[in-house]
Amino acid sequence: MASESVFLPQEIIRRKRDGGALTGPEIADFIAGVVSGAVTDAQLGAFAMAAWLNGLDRDETVELTRAMTHSGATLDWSGLSGPILDKHSTGGIGDTVSLLIAPALAACGAYTPMIAGRGLGHTGGTVDKLEAIPGYQTRPDAAILRRAVREAGCAIIGQSTEIAPADRRLYAARDVTATVESLPLITASILSKKLAAGLGGLVMDVKTGSGAFMAARDDARALARSLIEVANGAGLPTVALVTDMDEPLAPVAGNALETLHAIEVLAGRREDARLVVLTVALGGEALALGRLSPTPEEGAERIRAAIVSGAAAERFARMVVELGGPADLVERPRAHLGEAPITLPVAPDGRGVVSGVDTRALGLAVVSLGGGRTRAEDAIDFAVGLDRLAGIGEEVGPDRPLAVVHARDRAAGERAVEAVRKAYHVAEPGETVERRPLVLERLA
Repeated sequence: MASESVFLPQEIIRRKRDGGALTGPEIADFIAGVVSGAVTDAQLGAFAMAAWLNGLDRDETVELTRAMTHSGATLDWSGLSGPILDKHSTGGIGDTVSLLIAPALAACGAYTPMIAGRGLGHTGGTVDKLEAIPGYQTRPDAAILRRAVREAGCAIIGQSTEIAPADRRLYAARDVTATVESLPLITASILSKKLAAGLGGLVMDVKTGSGAFMAARDDARALARSLIEVANGAGLPTVALVTDMDEPLAPVAGNALETLHAIEVLAGRREDARLVVLTVALGGEALALGRLSPTPEEGAERIRAAIVSGAAAERFARMVVELGGPADLVERPRAHLGEAPITLPVAPDGRGVVSGVDTRALGLAVVSLGGGRTRAEDAIDFAVGLDRLAGIGEEVGPDRPLAVVHARDRAAGERAVEAVRKAYHVAEPGETVERRPLVLERLA
C-alpha cells in the first residue's frame, strides 16, 4: 500500500543520493508519480543517477520491478492448456533466436507471448526484424494478441503503451543521463515487461564479448545473477545462460536479411549450427522450467526435433498470418522481404584465417547503412545490412570475402565495406585459431 504521507519525490531522491535504502511504499509512490506525471523529467533523471551511483539492493530492485510491472496492464493467460514461457536476450549482432525459439516452444506445448524490443545503438531488435514483414502487426490490440497466442501458440510483439508504461519513461531518462548501465535499473526494466506478460518461466540469454553491452564476462555474470535473484524474488522462475558475442551469432546482420535467414533455417533450406545450438540450449531450459521436460537436456532434444521436423516453421507461419502477415512467407520469403539494390563483397587484404572480430563495429556498420537507429524515433531501412559474415576460424581470401554489404546506394556501401574490413582480424593461412564456446556459463 502506498504511503499516506505527502508524496515528495525530492525526499526519495535525497535518501537514495545519500546511500539510504528505500521502502516498498516509497518506491511504489515514486513509480506511480512517474506514470501520473507528478515526477518531473529532472527528478526522474536525478533518481536514475542516484540509483546508478549508490545502487539498489535486492529488496529495492524487487520492489522497483513489481511497481513497474503494475504501472500498467498485465496479461492473464488462465485457461490455456500449457505453461507460459519466454526467453529474453540482452542483445547482440545476428541474434535471430527469438524467431526460432518462440514457434519451437509452441510446437512443444508451451505458449509464448513474447514482448520484444527494437534495436538501439549497435544491436538489432526483434521487433524491427518482424516489421520487415509486410502487414505484420507488432502492436496488435488485446483481442488479436490473445487469438494469435491461442491459435499459433506464440506471438512476438512490441511493447504497447499499456504494458509497463513506467519503464518507457524511466528508460528514456536513463538513455540521456548516462545511466543505462545500472544493473538494478536494467534488471527492473527487463523483468517488469516479462512479469506484465504473465509468464510462468523465463530463460535469459546474457551476452558477453565485443558485440555485447556487457562486454566483460564478470559484468555479464553479475547481470545474470541480478536477473535471476530479482525474478525469483518477484515469483518468476528464471534461468540464465551467459553466451558468447565475440562474433555475430548468425552470419547476417540487418532486419530483412536476418528474418530471411531465420525463415530459411526453420524451413530446412539453410543450416546454421551456432544459431540452432543456442536456440536448442535456451529452449531446453525453458521447457524444463515449464515442466514440459524432465531435464534441460531432454528439453533441448525436443526443441531440436521441432525445428528439424518443420513443426516450428508451421507455428511461425501461423503466427505471421494471425498478426497480419502473408500466408506464404515461409514458402516464398524473398517475394515479401525487401532487397537492397547494391551488393558489395568485402575482400580481405589477403588469404588467411579469421582470428578476431570487432562485433560492435559490424553492428555500427549496419546502422551507418540506415539499418539501425541511434534514437528511438529514427526510421530504418529494413533491406540493408550484411550477410555471408565470416566466423572466427574460417578461411578467407579472394574466393571467400569477409562479408557482403547490402546497401541502398554505392557511397554508403563503400563506407560500410571499409568499416567491415577494419572490424576483422585475419591471421596467416594455416594458423590455429581457437573459437570460444557459444554457451559459456549456466546460472540458476
